[in-house]
Amino acid sequence: MPRKSLPTRLAATAALLLAAGALSAPAATARPADASTGNAYVLTVSTNPTSTDYDNRRVDVTGTVTKADGTPAPNIPVTIQEVVRFTTWNPWGDPIDPTYYEPRDLGRPVTDADGKFTIPDVDIDHVSGSSLLNVQHKVQITAAYDEDGDPDTPQDGYYTDTTVAANAKPSSVSYQVNKKKVKAGDILTVQGKVTLPKGVEPQGTEVFLQTYWEQESHVKTTTEEDGFFVLSVRVSGYDDTFELRTAPRDLYVAGAQQKLPVTNTSLPRP
Repeated sequence: MPRKSLPTRLAATAALLLAAGALSAPAATARPADASTGNAYVLTVSTNPTSTDYDNRRVDVTGTVTKADGTPAPNIPVTIQEVVRFTTWNPWGDPIDPTYYEPRDLGRPVTDADGKFTIPDVDIDHVSGSSLLNVQHKVQITAAYDEDGDPDTPQDGYYTDTTVAANAKPSSVSYQVNKKKVKAGDILTVQGKVTLPKGVEPQGTEVFLQTYWEQESHVKTTTEEDGFFVLSVRVSGYDDTFELRTAPRDLYVAGAQQKLPVTNTSLPRP
């Protein structure tokens, strides 16, 4: 699944509700929209538990839809999504969204006579197979209801969200470089090992080598079954930032980062 922003419908709804002051802030249990703003419905969503870890990844998603007067709203279809979030690479400080998103549909439960809905045993996880470089370990659960089902009329839509803390185990990366001083045209080789928590297979962990401040990575590889890797790159005259980053394949294993003790002597002296 390609990475993308939240679906247009949810994004538009969220923007309108934010402008109206009705969009709840991400929290362990989302605050309901304020009925005093004139909304016909109030939508809430929460999870139990509010955090997950490597051995315990499932939560129950529950919520309510009520009318403005507080009475239950039965037979309301609510669209539920899990949204894995990533930090946007932005060394320039451009005015762009600092987060990008991978949404996954969890279902469309319908509220019961008491205005309640539930989706039990939801796996809070990353299932698309894309890289986990820059992943954030706070996963959003979003809930949305559109009265007429028309994405072109977001003014009758309702949105809220909550956040699940996906607590990750740490990992580490060790390395050796063939040169600590390089110049343009040199081949820099980095070899090392990624160490993951006991019982987690290291094979396939992504390893990225950055050589220039604007580029998140110049070259990348994946580790072998024993966690070892080798990266080689031809140094350019402008390369000024040498850093390793790793991205394990499991949301519940955090990546590691190491600055390399490499200096490019071809850079202009300050």
